[in-house]
Amino acid sequence: MAEKELDGNSLTLGKVLAGNSAYTRYYSTYNSGRFKISGIMNVPTGKGPFPVLILNHGHIDTAVYTNGRGLKREQDYLARRGYVVLHPDYRNHADSDKDPDDEYSLRFSYTEDVINAVLAVKNSGFSFVDPERIGMLGHSMGGGIAQNVMVAKPDLVKAFVLFAPVSSQYRDNFEKWVQRRAEIADVIIREHGTPESNPSFWDNVSPINFLDRVVAPVQIHHGTADQSVPLAWSQKLDDALERTGAEHQLYVYDGEPHEFINAWPLVMQRTVDFFDTQVKAQ
Repeated sequence: MAEKELDGNSLTLGKVLAGNSAYTRYYSTYNSGRFKISGIMNVPTGKGPFPVLILNHGHIDTAVYTNGRGLKREQDYLARRGYVVLHPDYRNHADSDKDPDDEYSLRFSYTEDVINAVLAVKNSGFSFVDPERIGMLGHSMGGGIAQNVMVAKPDLVKAFVLFAPVSSQYRDNFEKWVQRRAEIADVIIREHGTPESNPSFWDNVSPINFLDRVVAPVQIHHGTADQSVPLAWSQKLDDALERTGAEHQLYVYDGEPHEFINAWPLVMQRTVDFFDTQVKAQ
């Protein structure tokens, strides 16, 4: 992934989906290689140019996923605070083009879509975006995608925020979610081996082994009552970032589940303060 040349382009705004005094919500598309990716873009009211945040949603069954679903609270909150928000749907989601090989890609196809989203913003020529001030927020699987980006393309964005991210050690994710889906796991194992039989492959697809490449600051948020993603995975990532000397923060919220509830206002205040310092003020 680090060596792959990507060329996200043709970012287009379609129909207005909603609007208020603070921002306008548009249907959007862009090209990620040979795939057209749908999404939404919230554009703040005013002249701009505005800083941009790419929001990576977590796993939602593609059978029920709809355009812009996931992180809707965050989309609204951040647009109201002066950020253009681009929320890609990823391939195979909503109106995006279909990729029959996606299930076997270890979700690196989604990482390509997110990197190409950033490049499409940079190449858009839109007067209301500042291509030099871009950050990224990812939740759960989307946090794993953000981890891939931070080590594969370290200079792509200025800062990362991770909400309850999946493991930076890919074998953890495989064993927790993929292994039980035999029709997918068997194909992956035939091609790459198991973590035990071919550890070098699994190590090479795990961001934790490349954190010395990270140059952008990282902020992590995780609840102690998360039943989907273990808090220990964020603690392990935080410890590894500490060893590399990367700029990082981990906030732990007592009693909070996978999607923050009571602590959400505090999570978002810390998030926007971080982006204001690391992205908007740059």
